[in-house]
Amino acid sequence: MAEHKYKIGITQGDINGIGYEVIIKALEDTRMLELCTPIIYGSAKIAAYYTKNAGLPQVQLTQISDPSQARPDQYSIINVIGENVKVEPGNPSREAGEAAFIALERAVADLRSGAIDALVTAPINKHNIQSEQFTFPGHTEYLESSLGDGDKALMILCNENVRVALVTIHTAIAKVSEAITRDSVLEKIEALNLSLERDFGINHPRIAVLSLNPHNGEDGLMGSEETEHIIPAIEEAKQKKINCFGPYAADGFFGSGMFNRFDGILAMYHDQGLAPFKTLAMDAGVNFTAGLPYVRTSPDHGTGYDIAGQGQASAESMRQAIYTALDVLRHRRNHNIAHRNPLKKQYVEKNKKDNVVLDLTKSADE
Repeated sequence: MAEHKYKIGITQGDINGIGYEVIIKALEDTRMLELCTPIIYGSAKIAAYYTKNAGLPQVQLTQISDPSQARPDQYSIINVIGENVKVEPGNPSREAGEAAFIALERAVADLRSGAIDALVTAPINKHNIQSEQFTFPGHTEYLESSLGDGDKALMILCNENVRVALVTIHTAIAKVSEAITRDSVLEKIEALNLSLERDFGINHPRIAVLSLNPHNGEDGLMGSEETEHIIPAIEEAKQKKINCFGPYAADGFFGSGMFNRFDGILAMYHDQGLAPFKTLAMDAGVNFTAGLPYVRTSPDHGTGYDIAGQGQASAESMRQAIYTALDVLRHRRNHNIAHRNPLKKQYVEKNKKDNVVLDLTKSADE
């Protein structure tokens, strides 16, 4: 029996950035249709504009109004914005931010309803997308609010060899220290461990935890977060049978190549984890939002205003984001099958008086 082809929703991102360029280039190889059914949320007119003016490959996009109309042998696009939206490559306009949000909101609604199976988001400008409806530092926080149903999101940057998660995400450096607590670190260790098992299919993963301060704090000389919060969180995680190690000073950890020994790495703040990751990942890095009931990935780069509209943008990160979404969907399916409840245990008790065996799993009216 043929494997189910997942419907992957792809949002246009900032229409003045490189979103359309990387989407269209990623879909250039029609073998993508053998893996999934991509559905773009955006504008056929803007897609045509970039195809013509940026010299992009001719990709046939069929306009549909609902994911149920998507055919597995074609690329589809749902028009979610008006015909008169102005496109200005390289210009971070308020209109572009509004268009990015409209596409995101529609795709998230379809993801929640089950009309699509996963979401891949092209880059947004975190400033011009701000509005009364979008008051979040980025995609991750918005998706946690819209799709989490109480679950906490965990940002993981990944490629084939490295997976880096963050305790704090879009937090100002001046406020990072106060956000590093025993509970917050332990929560992220547990979330990373679960994601490595469920989303990446790794049994008994090995997790490295980075320190916050230089040289691991030098026993309190350069900071006490390690001794007061990070080490106690690691010890508690070990008591919960999580293969957790550290804390490691970030510079030596990456510089020595020690990162290759672990399945996952937990960094304390954004640039501590992402700067070395993006150096190692080159153009193939993926941002994965773990911890939520739904699957979302994105390229690990930004809007690329400096090269927007020039046809120079690499599509590799977008392509890998689509592949990663498919891999996570399959791993979650396999994990759910492996961990679903077995047949009910039949608890019985022998009635001493009349020697009748009672099946306590049945109700009185059965």
